[in-house]
Amino acid sequence: IINILKNYKVTSKADKENIGIWVNEKKIAAIGIRVKKWIAYHGFSINVSNDLNKYKEIIPCGIKDKGVTSLQNIGIKNYNNIDKIIKKEFLNIFS
Repeated sequence: IINILKNYKVTSKADKENIGIWVNEKKIAAIGIRVKKWIAYHGFSINVSNDLNKYKEIIPCGIKDKGVTSLQNIGIKNYNNIDKIIKKEFLNIFS
């Protein structure tokens, strides 16, 4: 996810104390895993242009003292090709 965001010139980081990917102390992406009946489910989400007001009603990942952000919120206007960037970055790592 950090490499995906670099394509947009966004500096992000993982935080050992807080789950997710962070930009300026605000969460921009979540990573999850679940194991059920010996099957592992995993995935991630990146806040692209979603309504961040919805996060006022929940506590993302149980982290109360941090905010959330999105690509749109930090000024990225052209994110229409994010699916291609995600595929490219995953193939760079996993192929």
